[in-house]
Amino acid sequence: MKKNLLFVMPSLSSGGGERSLVNLLNQIDFDQYNVDLQLLNVEGLFMELVPKQVRIVPVAGTFHLFKLGLGLSVQRYLRSGNLSLAYYRFMFSLENRRAKNASIGEQLSWKYMSKSMEKLKKHYDAAIGFLEKTSIYYCIEKVDADKKIGWIHTDYDKLGMDPIHDINYFEKLDYIVTVSEECANTLERNFPDQSHKINIIHNIVSPTTIRSMAEEQEHDVYDRTGDELIILSVGRLTPEKGFDLAVEACRDLLNRGYHVKWNIIGEGEEREKLTKLIEENGLTQHFKLLGLKNNPYSYIKQADIFVQTSKFEGKSIAIDEAKILNKPIVVTRFNTAKDQINDGVDGLIVDMNAAAVASGIEALIQDKGLANQIVEHLSRQKLGTEEEIKKLYQLLA
Repeated sequence: MKKNLLFVMPSLSSGGGERSLVNLLNQIDFDQYNVDLQLLNVEGLFMELVPKQVRIVPVAGTFHLFKLGLGLSVQRYLRSGNLSLAYYRFMFSLENRRAKNASIGEQLSWKYMSKSMEKLKKHYDAAIGFLEKTSIYYCIEKVDADKKIGWIHTDYDKLGMDPIHDINYFEKLDYIVTVSEECANTLERNFPDQSHKINIIHNIVSPTTIRSMAEEQEHDVYDRTGDELIILSVGRLTPEKGFDLAVEACRDLLNRGYHVKWNIIGEGEEREKLTKLIEENGLTQHFKLLGLKNNPYSYIKQADIFVQTSKFEGKSIAIDEAKILNKPIVVTRFNTAKDQINDGVDGLIVDMNAAAVASGIEALIQDKGLANQIVEHLSRQKLGTEEEIKKLYQLLA
């Protein structure tokens, strides 16, 4: 008899956690599992990649009104006579505005947002909150399941979350899954009494799929006009990705006499800030924000160097994908960098400043032997992680 699984996720917009979920769903044995996917917002770049066997479950209740803008949401609740939810919607916005950071805001405002959601009626063998905070809280409070699993995709400390708030939820989880050894260590330090629940399941990446998709666009996706060297970064346009360092490093490289064009695939809250920084540095012809791409792999394949300027990461799927496509890689020395890059062997790890990033790129440009050595090493590696799905099956058994 098939087991019934529920995955909970805010949306399938661009991001490592979202990509990780889609990859996992495409590896699940649907002969053994019925899979439902609860999305708070049924939208996102990766919606078209969800397997047809997965059933999208709508949020029960009045959340469709709650997620409207503050004024319209309150107005709609008042018109329907629901004074309490109008109050909760107001408090949700107030809590987020006065919180010291976005993570704390999401933690503290859940108690208001949750009032707009009804519990799911269906019983599940297992429910999986696939992203920290809201997805896990929803799993605990709104789902009836024999087992409940919470997934943490990043360094818990770096997000600025409050462990005192989360312990109330983590105590009710059967398992806590994270994506790297360093992330597991951070969780164990914050939640020592829950350490027996912590499991590491690495992000699932499929070399066969990635290489196939990388070949889909045969034309020059960068529209090169000369002998420029193409640099690519991939990630949300958010502060933790450190793309301000990328802009400064690009300026530095041009000052050193290198003809480079730096591209970023991704979207996010820092687009306006980065656009202004690009203009202030006179880089409009050398630094491009490409937005979201359904298939980033042709861009990775055709780039000369892949650069990740993150200030912190859980485990970067983009780095794994660049490794699979045998790209020379430069990453900043964020906390989990050493989990993915062996410095000088399959990439370079540099200090977290623009000059160091530029110097790392310069080293790959000047030392063709080093760049070729990295590419050759990556080409010999077995980089697929499809077998990680078996670790999830063990937790579900």
